Amino acid sequence: MKAIMLMFDSLNREMLAPYGCDWTHTPNFARLAKHAVRFENCYAGSLPCMPARRELHTGRYNFLHRSWGPLEPFDDSVPQILKNRGIYTHLVSDHIHYWEDGGASYHSRYSSWEIERGQEGDKWKCLPELLEPEDNAKLQNRDGEYFYSTRDLQRHDQANRSYMSKEQDTSLARTFSDGLEFLDKNSRCDSWFLQIECFDPHEPFFSPQCYQAEYPHDYDGPPMDWPPYHHVTEDAATQEHLKLQYASLLSMCDAYLGRLLDKMDELDLWKDTLLIVNTDHGYLLGEHGWWSKVVMPCYDEIVHLPLFIHDPRFPEADGQCRSELVQTIDLAASLLEFFGISPTPDMQGKAVRPVIEADEQIRDYVLFGIHGAHVNVSDGRYVYMKAPATADNAPLNEYTLMPMHMRNLFNTEELRAARFVEEGFSFTKGCPVLQIPKTDSNNGDFSDLLVHGKNSETARHIDNNSLVNAANFGDKLFDLAADPRQEDELQDCGLEARMANLLVRAMKENDSPQEQYARLGLPMERPITAEDIRKMHQRADAAILPEILTDKKWSKGGVNTYHALMRFIPKEQRETVAGIMAEKLSEDRPDEIQACHILAHLKDVVSPEYHEMIYYFVDLAGRTK
Repeated sequence: MKAIMLMFDSLNREMLAPYGCDWTHTPNFARLAKHAVRFENCYAGSLPCMPARRELHTGRYNFLHRSWGPLEPFDDSVPQILKNRGIYTHLVSDHIHYWEDGGASYHSRYSSWEIERGQEGDKWKCLPELLEPEDNAKLQNRDGEYFYSTRDLQRHDQANRSYMSKEQDTSLARTFSDGLEFLDKNSRCDSWFLQIECFDPHEPFFSPQCYQAEYPHDYDGPPMDWPPYHHVTEDAATQEHLKLQYASLLSMCDAYLGRLLDKMDELDLWKDTLLIVNTDHGYLLGEHGWWSKVVMPCYDEIVHLPLFIHDPRFPEADGQCRSELVQTIDLAASLLEFFGISPTPDMQGKAVRPVIEADEQIRDYVLFGIHGAHVNVSDGRYVYMKAPATADNAPLNEYTLMPMHMRNLFNTEELRAARFVEEGFSFTKGCPVLQIPKTDSNNGDFSDLLVHGKNSETARHIDNNSLVNAANFGDKLFDLAADPRQEDELQDCGLEARMANLLVRAMKENDSPQEQYARLGLPMERPITAEDIRKMHQRADAAILPEILTDKKWSKGGVNTYHALMRFIPKEQRETVAGIMAEKLSEDRPDEIQACHILAHLKDVVSPEYHEMIYYFVDLAGRTK
């Protein structure tokens, strides 16, 4: 038995021909759909990149207990299990996060592995411009330079691109070359698993001119192929340009998918080789007024994923589609089942074989989210997004024996607050684990930035989901059947209660930390009623009212913007700043205090040195959709 997993990053299903897109050039995805089962209702679990990959290895959700991090010592890893059972496992990838602190321990679970360098801001090559003073004028998204240390990443990205003047030099091309080489040399052997994992079409949307030529359009602005993690503020021409840059890179991915399909034909692998083509999450390209992911709720474009599986045991299923719910956590159990291995007791995912055979139900809900943000559940029709009950997003802890963030270790401030939880969880196999509370620097208090700037501990340890507190958006309920674009939020306390009970059930079945129920304001000891939901919303509305101008009407965006501003103000200065803002807003005399009114007075309370940085983050908080 042989298996191949081809994984793309940030693959938007609605941009693919098999899922109904009629303007992108993706003929090889259409060709793949004829050779495989196409899944209509596949969902992500934990987001973003490494949390999704932990699920691929372990077959269980990551986001209730842990943010971005490595595999844990107690984790079951499917590549390791296969290797231990005599099945050779090989990883080829250009996904840079595997070789950072927060991706440690994944690649070494395989029998062998290869890496291709140069994606995004990979610290790969050093050129003179990296040793010279920074020239911010050369960078994209200068307003967003403090997110993900984007300024530093963009400088390295520019250096990396100078080594990719030819298509065959791109990391995508080199990654596929490695994967096809493995097939050429080992196709006649048995008992192996090959994982070809591509960072593309993740931003930046860098592709050779031949692919960009497939999408001609008028654009005369500065170079732009790296959308910000922000709401859309660009003009229409720039928005269109960015979307077409993604389409260009997508078409390049499609072309290299075609090379793998050609190799499957050439080596006659269809008859005995499992092929999975998947992604970790989707991507917003202006939908809901947002770019990218992680700073907004997990809308359908982000979590509703493309998935194709060719199972040689059921060739008659090729070309068909399946509508039953499946998730990323199901792929681990599916790989083991294909090789005749039972899932481990800790795996929550289920093999998709019954879905492929007969579209038989294997789950009645999907659970998904980002650690510290909304916790979301869907039954296939309705989706419920449960926000934190209070603006401080507490209580919230990390549970780990591998205290690493994306690109750095947990800092000493975080670890001083840690304690060992002796009882652990059901999946920690009796091991005690560190319980690390969210500190100010990673739970929404950024006042250290105003004192010490970008070199502060806070700046170095901002988590993905710290930019916007999910409480800003509130709870959301959508009917995906009637409203697939999620444009009209439902106001139905009875339905919300039913979905809240489903969410509590899902959290219990997945051994959620008890403080998560408190963070979300959900009772765990009794059924939730419509009256509970009404009271929950009343408490949430009352809890977020600002302490100034209580006689004024505030919009939700205005409230969120005010609170976001205060998180940047040192505690000893907040009373003074609140007084200044109250005076200025009283002079404005708005009928309703909105986000724009708060933003207009940032200059009155923030020094010019930090105005641009704080405006970027505070402006994010004003978006409530």
